[in-house]
Amino acid sequence: MAGGERKKEILALQKKKVQPEAHEITKQKSFSVAVFKMANEACPCPCDIGDKFEYGGLGKEVQIEHIKAYLCKPQCSSDKAVIVVQDIFGWDLPNTRYIVDMLAANGYITICPDFFAGKEAWSPTADWATFQEWLKTRPARKADKEAEVTLKYLKEQCSAKKFGMVGFCWGGVVTHHLMLKYPEIKAGVSLYGIIRDAEDRYNLLNPTLFIFGEKDTVIPLEQVTILEQKLKEHCKTKFEVKVYPRQTHGFVHRKREDVNPEDKPYIEEARTDMIMWLNKYI
Repeated sequence: MAGGERKKEILALQKKKVQPEAHEITKQKSFSVAVFKMANEACPCPCDIGDKFEYGGLGKEVQIEHIKAYLCKPQCSSDKAVIVVQDIFGWDLPNTRYIVDMLAANGYITICPDFFAGKEAWSPTADWATFQEWLKTRPARKADKEAEVTLKYLKEQCSAKKFGMVGFCWGGVVTHHLMLKYPEIKAGVSLYGIIRDAEDRYNLLNPTLFIFGEKDTVIPLEQVTILEQKLKEHCKTKFEVKVYPRQTHGFVHRKREDVNPEDKPYIEEARTDMIMWLNKYI
């Protein structure tokens, strides 16, 4: 789907007086892309092929203390806000901004801060042999400062009172981490990103949805199974771990729906599940 068509789609959603039907939330056509490799903190190596949307965005860039952010507001007044956490390719990736606008069209003040705090995002043309060193300076479990200033901004500048969080890949790890620490974040959606090595990683404070692809080579199914089993044993709040058939890492926000038609229903289903989870718990 071309950038202009994507904008028209989001604008059409914003004009609706009621919650769009599930198939309307993520309805898309073909679009031009550039092909990139992907990775996340859990397995710092190239994985799967991702696509970059041609999409300009309907929101605006704002300054929040020491970081920049992309902000999109719903057409109608709302006191509900969602923080979207980027993958390794940064806060200005068009794919992520498209998700931000989609959430705003569903009634949420939505913001994607630069959780790298001005440090360069990973470049798809960079040498993957240097990825480990690059990642050490961007630890997903040390994103508290950026989360706190963003929450403060949403409260003071956007009059938000209820909060949720969505994170992709590296941002999924951040979301998992923050759902262990911030009780005011009432709902979380972690997409293909989990914490694997902390003793407290199952002590979620509020409802969290974990989304994975069956064919994700970065997060194998046995690790997803362990996560679900341990959450059942230790977690005292609502959670769901959902695996989507035949899907690879990054499928919700970085996969072309028009390349393999059989993937499209799962991409749409996952996006709808994300929105429904936020609707239920925020």
